[in-house]
Amino acid sequence: MQKKEDALGSEIEQELDVRTMPIRRAVFWLVVGLALLIVSSRILVWGAVKIAHGFGVSDLIIGLTIVAVGTSLPELASSIIAARKGEHDIALGNILGSNLFNTLSLFFIGYGFRGPGRINRIEGAVLLACYVGYTAYLISTVFGGQA
Repeated sequence: MQKKEDALGSEIEQELDVRTMPIRRAVFWLVVGLALLIVSSRILVWGAVKIAHGFGVSDLIIGLTIVAVGTSLPELASSIIAARKGEHDIALGNILGSNLFNTLSLFFIGYGFRGPGRINRIEGAVLLACYVGYTAYLISTVFGGQA
């Protein structure tokens, strides 16, 4: 019986050998990264809420749109970075893992029932159009109810 070599395992071992970091430094950067993530997301949401209130946007729209976008931006940023580095499984896993309950349709599009399991530009445009349509619906119900 011939034993197959684990290509992924050997690639990970090579990466670990090349990029070693002391545990104290790694923990330090982890804490710094988490602190910056929390602070920047709070500043983003706070600033967006202040701007929206300045334009007279209701709290309902702010809660359903700006806060939702603000909480999803860290996942989006890490997915974009992973995709640019060629780590497509990390990007797809991050999107599916963090937003599965928010966007169940993304699961059915990305799972790959009919293809390689990637979202093409048309499907991405459809998802974006659904979001824009939902936001337009929210705005119309809020302003339509006040008139």
